[in-house]
Amino acid sequence: MRNGGEPAAAPLAPAPARLARRAVLTGLLASLASPGRADPAAPTTIELGMVEYRFIPDHLTLRPGALYRLVLDNRGAEVHEFTAPALIAASTIENPSILDASGKAVVVKPGERRELRFIAPAAGRYPFSCADHDWAGMTGEVLVR
Repeated sequence: MRNGGEPAAAPLAPAPARLARRAVLTGLLASLASPGRADPAAPTTIELGMVEYRFIPDHLTLRPGALYRLVLDNRGAEVHEFTAPALIAASTIENPSILDASGKAVVVKPGERRELRFIAPAAGRYPFSCADHDWAGMTGEVLVR
């Protein structure tokens, strides 16, 4: 006890121990704020396979306003397109140079992987297809909710 009846303050831990404790707490708070993601500013990566004549998976669920990295992986023998006019028009595209001349699709050659980075739009349903193979059922949907 100090003079005057007050308890003495506990001595501070050595600086490296305080810093280590702070780093652990900071990491814990970040993980609670954004479960499953260490860095809330980092994009969520989604792999979308393309084969004759389907997308794998053919339904995606996204959160409005979240940052995504859509990796388009053409595992087929033909050129495929990720054609999504409504989704692309409503999203904020971070790398618009990946889009074809129409600005509505990404062309992916056989064996190629291309990446579309975007911020998801408002809630809604956004269809996508391979414009060359939609007749064969190569279609899908993005649900933003």
